Amino acid sequence: MTTTLARRTDERALAHLQREHGRALYGFLLGLTYGDRQRAEDLVQETLVRAWTHPEALESDHASMRPWLFTVGRRLAIDARRARLVRPAEVGPEVLEQAPQHEDGSERSVAALDVREALRTLSPEHRDVLVQIYFRGASVCEAAEALGIPAGTVKSRTYYALRALKAVMPGYGPPAAARLAA
Repeated sequence: MTTTLARRTDERALAHLQREHGRALYGFLLGLTYGDRQRAEDLVQETLVRAWTHPEALESDHASMRPWLFTVGRRLAIDARRARLVRPAEVGPEVLEQAPQHEDGSERSVAALDVREALRTLSPEHRDVLVQIYFRGASVCEAAEALGIPAGTVKSRTYYALRALKAVMPGYGPPAAARLAA
């Protein structure tokens, strides 16, 4: 048991294996990974780890360890490729920047709650006009007919109701740049 452990931890044998076959193994695996240097380096390391964990392969009576290393490296490359094909494709930052942004509904929900609260501060007449014009989409004439008041009164109440809302909701107006441009 101690001889097996000693063989596994023989760093000199592993370093010799790396010096003798590492460059050729890297070139071979670079071809299998279609030029992906990082993957090829990872596969070389994993192949050498396999050699380290299987000392019986190092002690074989073959003239060279290269065929064994290439076979192990090839199998590791195949396994890595299969694993990547099973996973969803990796996405780079440029793709993420071009992806459509999903709207966060929380801001809209908060704004709706704020508007409801602000509408409660208005008189019933002003609130009814805003509900007709902005929430039901009625024209001034349609709102006047629905509320039983003249069209001029609808316009006047709308104007004053919006001013009152602006006072109650100071952060909800158009940005300062948009106000200056208008």
